[in-house]
Formats: sequence, C-alpha cells, structure tokens
Amino acid sequence: MGGSRAGAGGAGVSRTRVVLADDHAAVREGLRLVLESSGEISVVGEASNGADAVDAAERLRPDVVVMDVRMPGTDGIAATAEVMARTDAAVLVLTTFDIDEYVLGSLAAGASGFLLKSASGAELVDGVRRVAQGDAVLDPAVTRVVVDAMRSRPAEPAPDLSDLTEREIEVLGGLGAGLSNAQIARRLMIGEATVKTHVSRVLMKLGVQSRVQAAVLAARSGIESA
Repeated sequence: MGGSRAGAGGAGVSRTRVVLADDHAAVREGLRLVLESSGEISVVGEASNGADAVDAAERLRPDVVVMDVRMPGTDGIAATAEVMARTDAAVLVLTTFDIDEYVLGSLAAGASGFLLKSASGAELVDGVRRVAQGDAVLDPAVTRVVVDAMRSRPAEPAPDLSDLTEREIEVLGGLGAGLSNAQIARRLMIGEATVKTHVSRVLMKLGVQSRVQAAVLAARSGIESA
C-alpha cells in the first residue's frame, strides 16, 4: 500500500490508485477532478453501489477506496467490511452525514478514515494520501463522536497485550495518541518503514483491521505515547 504503483498519466510516475464509490455520478466526477488535479492520484475505477465497489476493489487492487455510506443495495459500511476482508486496500469513508451509527459502524468495519463531503479539496487529497500511507484520518466532528462513544460505553476489560513486544507497545501508544507513522518514527527515533512493519504486526496480534481500532484498544489499555 502507499501509492507505490505507477498510475495513468505518466510512465514511472508513482501515484496513489483510487476507486470511487458513490451513487451519484456528478459527485464521482467532482471527486475525480479534485483528486486527479493534485497530480498525486489516479482514479482507476468507479462504483455506484457497495457491491460494485467491492468488485472493483478486487479487480483493480487500488491503494484506497473512497466510500460513500448511503448507497443502494450493499451500503458503504458493509462494503467496507468486504473490502477489508478481500483486499489490501485502505478505505476512506466520505459522506454528507456525521451520524454516530455511520461513524462508528464504518470504523468498526475497518475504515482508515472518515471525512465529511464538506471537506476541502486539499483535505480530501491529503486524506487519501495519508490513508494510503497507513495513517488514520478523522474529521474533527468524527473524533468527537468516537470520544463520546468511548466515554459512554460500559467499562470493558483491558485488551490482552501480552503478545506485543516492548517496541510494539510503544507504537501502539503512538496510535492511541493519533500520531502518523512519520510522527511515531520521529518519537521513537526509528525509520518510517520500520514503524509500518510494527503497525502491521500490532494490528495482526490484536486482531483488528485498522489503526483506528488499535487506537481505541490503546485508550482502553491506558497506554500513553512514548
């Protein structure tokens, strides 16, 4: 992941490959124009419903699927879970609605980010780039929803971290603090590629699909960033 594959528009130019999933053609066209005008992103496929989004992700192997929530048939939350189960793509949810059920459902399904359609073009491009690199992206309003949900839910046992190494626990602390891979690398004075490897191992050992889910577990464990 991380835009390592060359996209259309220039041989040898490394661009992040994206599939757009939204049931409105005009919205998809607008998103395509914004993303491709950045020069960093190639839109390699589009889908008008969740089932087609999953199919496109399997066929085209993008780095990121930009996913709407409310679509006919298979909705964006169910499609996110399928994309996460069947491909290596990251999912960035982009929707008009910041309804709690949509936010929490998308993140529980494994989405790496959640932005509102009111986000600027620069924020959207940055969001796609960051989730492609393995980081998490949350709209400020969405962060509030997640924090409020954590505060209101019944107390749960702290997750078992016994399989994690000391370094992996430090990385998990960085995830819990909302740090990017680059920020964690600077904090721990290690390479960013090494951080990515540690993040992958942390997710695998904890049995979660996204760094957002890992961050929630870090908060429940009381782990602080190094």
